[in-house]
Amino acid sequence: MTENSERGDVMAKKEKKSKLDAKDNGTRNIVIGMIILVIVVGAITAITKNRTNSHATAPSAVATSDGYGIEFNKSAPVKVDFYEDFQCPHCRDFEVVNNTYINGLVTAGKIHAVYHPMSFIGPESILTAAASACASDQGKFLEMHKALYQNQPATENDGTWTNAKLVQLGQSLGITSSAYDNCVNKGQYINWVNNVENYAGSQNINSTPTVLINGKTLPQGDYLDPVAFQAAFNAAFKASGVK
Repeated sequence: MTENSERGDVMAKKEKKSKLDAKDNGTRNIVIGMIILVIVVGAITAITKNRTNSHATAPSAVATSDGYGIEFNKSAPVKVDFYEDFQCPHCRDFEVVNNTYINGLVTAGKIHAVYHPMSFIGPESILTAAASACASDQGKFLEMHKALYQNQPATENDGTWTNAKLVQLGQSLGITSSAYDNCVNKGQYINWVNNVENYAGSQNINSTPTVLINGKTLPQGDYLDPVAFQAAFNAAFKASGVK
């Protein structure tokens, strides 16, 4: 092989290597760009989703200071926050075990109960949460709360809960005001439901049901154990001087 041929081979190899390097750099830049794009889009989505709507219409029994929850007995010394989703099977089980006890405490005025209807399971969670707020305006929140769990379908978001069905459910509970029908049909509290969900996220509530007594989260294992569950309340009553 001549010296010119060898020099040509070396130059060809260098040129090929340069092209490969350029290709690798281009691919690397595309990958980096895609990663950055995903991060940016994700951040924008998170910010948009978690943005509280300060102009959202809220039910009459709601205070923004209590995380947009529907509250009872605000002056009671023992505060209990309930985070639930009306499509959540575990919430239904919790309701079956504890509803009579909890409702008794609420109606007796022994606890400052704050209900946070969440909506992370899907569209019908949003509809039922909004309908519960409409029922609250008619003084029927606890009745609607119970009825939604009693009528919870076996499958989530299966089309069971429509505005028409929720209006019918309200009527079956004795709600006769057209204001309830309009509230449900117009989605009056849809934005409020989003505020409840966003607040729950800000408090790191990542499962339902979640129950807090005076700000302290009860262990999940106590939820379906009536003895342990009621013992937690009794301890709080004793500490607060509630008989």
